Amino acid sequence: MTGRTLEGDLQGDRAGTGRLGDRLFGGAAKASGGLVIGIVTLVGLFLLWQAIPAIADDKVNFLTSREWAVGDPTNLRFGILELLWTTVVASTIAMLIAVPVGVGVALFITQYSPRWLAKPAANLVDLLAAVPSIVYGLWGLKTFGPKFDPVQGWLTDHLSWFPLFSKTSTSGGTILFIGVVLAIMILPIVTALSREVFAQTPTAHKEGALALGATQWEMIRTAVLPFGRPGVISAAMLALGRALGETIAVTIIVSSLAPGTPWSWSVLNGGETFASRIANNASEFDSPAKTGAFIAAGLVLFVLTFVVNAIARVVIERRKAFTE
Repeated sequence: MTGRTLEGDLQGDRAGTGRLGDRLFGGAAKASGGLVIGIVTLVGLFLLWQAIPAIADDKVNFLTSREWAVGDPTNLRFGILELLWTTVVASTIAMLIAVPVGVGVALFITQYSPRWLAKPAANLVDLLAAVPSIVYGLWGLKTFGPKFDPVQGWLTDHLSWFPLFSKTSTSGGTILFIGVVLAIMILPIVTALSREVFAQTPTAHKEGALALGATQWEMIRTAVLPFGRPGVISAAMLALGRALGETIAVTIIVSSLAPGTPWSWSVLNGGETFASRIANNASEFDSPAKTGAFIAAGLVLFVLTFVVNAIARVVIERRKAFTE
């Protein structure tokens, strides 16, 4: 009787300690989540607070104008159309290159490569993800740029009839070149995260598909890719956020356009992204009005990144609901 009582007391103490640990961990997790949400909210409110007065004093349309002249705080004239075009197009080019290649490399490492090759390849991809962006920028400017110029020349010579490849006066740091360098930068992110997701595909799913007579590719298409699709979407959106906000590499590579340059839809034209415009003109943050103009551009980038990630979450949740 006494033994049973002591054993019950010990079990009760362990259960109580476990419940206390669960409560502490749950409280810490909720506090961390609330802290992140609070920080993001405060950042958004700060950007709004600083940007609204400048936008109100803007003498041109903030969303549709290409003009950017903030030298005179009493006559602010700034618009984001050209910045938005360059940022979105360069990031889109990067995604169109990096996501298919990254998913293909991840599938090769997890499904096709032998064991002796898979681990070194995975480690190499992880190392590439840690390379600083300034290294990619310098490499793109000094090494990759001269080798990519003939490609741009070929596009100009053979596809100039198409508006996206029409000839311009820009050479070197074009939107297309920026997109390719960004693709190389975000490729390790897409590959590493996709690899982790594909590696977690249940063995029973893969063996079941093979047992039914599926080929290796059919097994990947019916078991691995559906299981990993939410993870691939998350990886792509994380990489897109990196591409949208990249500063140093783009600032080093990009060829800025002179004021008054005619508008062109060509990806062989130069331009500036939101991040590079802010970085290139940091010396002009000498008055609240002028600073507010650049903060307004940063606000648009903040909203753009937020919307992209929100759309990704919606797609992932719908996919989960569909599979369940």
